[in-house]
Amino acid sequence: MTTRSLEELALVVERPDDDSRAAAQAALGPHAGVLGDLATWLAGVQQQAVPTAPRRPHLVVVADELPPRTAGLAADTSVEVAHLPRLGTVGAVDTDDACSRDDALAAVLSGVARADEEADAGTDLLLLALPAVDLAVPAATLIGLLTRSDASAVTATDLDDAAWMQRCASTRDAMRRGRPVMSDHPALLAAVAGADLAFATGLLLQAAARRTPVVLDGPVSAAAALVAARLSFRASGWWLAGGLSPDPAHALALGRLDLEPVLDLGLRGDDGTSALLAVPVLRAAVA
Repeated sequence: MTTRSLEELALVVERPDDDSRAAAQAALGPHAGVLGDLATWLAGVQQQAVPTAPRRPHLVVVADELPPRTAGLAADTSVEVAHLPRLGTVGAVDTDDACSRDDALAAVLSGVARADEEADAGTDLLLLALPAVDLAVPAATLIGLLTRSDASAVTATDLDDAAWMQRCASTRDAMRRGRPVMSDHPALLAAVAGADLAFATGLLLQAAARRTPVVLDGPVSAAAALVAARLSFRASGWWLAGGLSPDPAHALALGRLDLEPVLDLGLRGDDGTSALLAVPVLRAAVA
């Protein structure tokens, strides 16, 4: 895949159906509240004025090991789980590239292929989680760059002073490395993001192209969404934010994507918990 074909892929993304969304909103009335907003979102992505509860939600977790809490919660919420191995660990992106450009493009293609598999299998709601701890700085770096925020504004606050200063400096230096290649998306992913975030970017972009809605989990999946949204501004209409992390970068990313979180429970990380907890709320919205 070339940069040009990646951008051509983004061109096929269409908006969710505005007529279905408007019809659902009119039927619900002006005081339907948050559940009404979720119902109208479902109407748009399902292309039907009367939305239905997702029948086959599927959580994709990219991790070396599936977090036990994720597996248990997925079972409780009747969501199938696909545990995918990581495509590569990420080192010090403040000094070295996360992966090669070819590896980043291959990872994007892998994400595209996974989205196609899910759509072809009948998945009607996709959930995405990337819980690896070494993705914290790459995610913060992408969010800082793509929201034009300072490194201090995207550095997690659940650290002691020394650790925070070190994390902030790493993010600052990684942003400095990524800034010259911001207009070249594969190069940006290779320089400061890595293969897992490239995979997530391809999955999110192709899911939108295949009209498959996605629930984002935490700041890492939101960082990938920012890259995909730069390629196609229509893509964010197919996404929902499951929750809001206390990580300040998460709020910045969701603000730029114009996504309101379904829940705000103060959950950190990207293990799928927030996305999974959003599923019963979506079901309640159409009950």
